[in-house]
Amino acid sequence: MKNQLKIGSLLSYLQIGVGILVNLLYTPVMIRLLGQSEYGLYNTVASIISILSILSLGFNAGYIRYYSKYKKENDQESIYKLNGLFLIVFSIIGVVAFLCGLFLSQNIDMVFDKGLTPSEASTAKILMLLLAINLAVTFIMTVFSSIISANEKFIFLKLLGIVKIAGGPLVTLPLLLAGYASVAMVTATLCVNLFVDVCYFVYVIFVLKNKFVFRGFEKRIFRSLFCYTAFIAMNVIVDQVNWNLGKFLLGRFKGTEIVAVYSAGYALFQCYMMFSTAVSGLFTPRIHRIVVETENCQEQRKGKFTDLFTRIGRIQYLILALLATGLIFFGKPFIGYWAGDGYGDSYYVVILFVLASTVPLIQNVGIEIQRALNKHQFRSIIYIFMAALNLVSSIFLCKAYGAVGAAIGTSVALVVANGLIMNIYYHKKCNINILCFWKNILRQSLGLIIPVAFGVVIMLFVEITSVWALILWIGAYSVVYCVSMFFLGMNKYERGLILNPLRKVLGR
Repeated sequence: MKNQLKIGSLLSYLQIGVGILVNLLYTPVMIRLLGQSEYGLYNTVASIISILSILSLGFNAGYIRYYSKYKKENDQESIYKLNGLFLIVFSIIGVVAFLCGLFLSQNIDMVFDKGLTPSEASTAKILMLLLAINLAVTFIMTVFSSIISANEKFIFLKLLGIVKIAGGPLVTLPLLLAGYASVAMVTATLCVNLFVDVCYFVYVIFVLKNKFVFRGFEKRIFRSLFCYTAFIAMNVIVDQVNWNLGKFLLGRFKGTEIVAVYSAGYALFQCYMMFSTAVSGLFTPRIHRIVVETENCQEQRKGKFTDLFTRIGRIQYLILALLATGLIFFGKPFIGYWAGDGYGDSYYVVILFVLASTVPLIQNVGIEIQRALNKHQFRSIIYIFMAALNLVSSIFLCKAYGAVGAAIGTSVALVVANGLIMNIYYHKKCNINILCFWKNILRQSLGLIIPVAFGVVIMLFVEITSVWALILWIGAYSVVYCVSMFFLGMNKYERGLILNPLRKVLGR
């Protein structure tokens, strides 16, 4: 079991790395081979189908909860009944998702208010249908991946996750190079996903030897399941609204080419988010241990939570500040080479997302603290209001300012909910001294003064005319940033994270 956890953790970071590489390397190829209009069409349809994933209502999290309960009681028969119940539930959800996708594919004008050419409408209908099939199958097979996760077979699960992320581009790239377009790309991706799902099925049935019993369900499980997943469902809905609403509104009011601009900026932002989540996930067990150890001492809990919250936040800030300032100073020429002509506004989209999300990203360990304290309900409620604010503001802003307007709507909602309200909640209700946290971040920011000044000089006086010049200046800026942060921004603990491994290597 220890090997499963250890190797599974390493594979999780490999999966994140593969995801970043796919976004950075595959996206520009896809943009050029599909063209701006079809790339935007594909992203609009994909975002609409993705919104249908709210139908899951967080039930997959409920499976892990009840499996753990029955496993502790050594009640194998109840586990088999649980398997059957969830397979029925997700099969129904899958059918509903497919019917919704089928309806939308036959009424494509409901989505694209500006209208499509006959060729684009035909492509959109096929894409909608294929992606609906993919989502429906994914829902049904969620039960099998949940069973594997509940049995803590992380190595197999993460390896297939890597296959799913990397397999799609590896299969679709030859098709795109051969002249086939988005329909072939989605078909190939669907085939890869089906292969992975079949592997899940075979592993559960023949390796884990799980069974599915479709009778004798406990009536009380339905009520408790809905109560448990209600707030998780809120988060699922909010995430879908926040990150797919912009594409949907732009596709409806402004057309597919504007969606392509927005999507290119969002693809870069996804890479930025992945760097933050790579750090925070390691500390979940420690957070739950602190809750247990300090049950009768709130002051001790506050001290430990504040220390952990601040320490992790500072490490995340070191990484994200480099990426954020680098995007500000070099994002325009980078996007020019990466996405090509016609994507100038993608720069403003990614910068708006980066600036608005940096605070919650350096504080995302706070989400685990809320869950450990069973105080995550407030966040769910606030995020519902955040989604409503995003919806109302984005409708007006995207009509007036296109892709940048849609990004402003989402960014304002993020700042209000995460930058202001959640910081107050952390301080008042979650045993975290948020003032101490921000004092630490401000002291750390002293290390930004020199690199920011250097970056401003580059922006104002250096004309970057080639990819090699861009790489050279990014490298120079990174060196200045690292040196300045090492001497002016880092504390003794953070310097030790760098120096101690170096001393060991040199010692050998």
